[in-house]
Amino acid sequence: MNWKAFIKIPFLLMAMTLSSLSYAEAVWIDVRSSAEHFLDNIDGDVRISHEEIVQGVNKLLLDKNTEIRLYCRSGQRASKAMSALKEAGYTNVSNAGGIYDARKERGIVQ
Repeated sequence: MNWKAFIKIPFLLMAMTLSSLSYAEAVWIDVRSSAEHFLDNIDGDVRISHEEIVQGVNKLLLDKNTEIRLYCRSGQRASKAMSALKEAGYTNVSNAGGIYDARKERGIVQ
């Protein structure tokens, strides 16, 4: 084997790995009550009630620029939670509306 080609392999592998990396997925947070979440939820999503959103997100140790997508039943509590997080310095927070909207946006079939 040509030794020059052999030396290039690690660099090619590293380049392929870096090119396949993508930015982290958004953190999806259900801000409904624990009872609502128990009856219907999206697997893997975090549940933090809208009243405790800032404390709950702080416990997750998220960077203030992490994309955070909030949802509830209709979008009203998610809107309140979004305002609280923005006031606390989180910069990439959005309201996805209700749980059905969150499923639709992500292509989750129930």
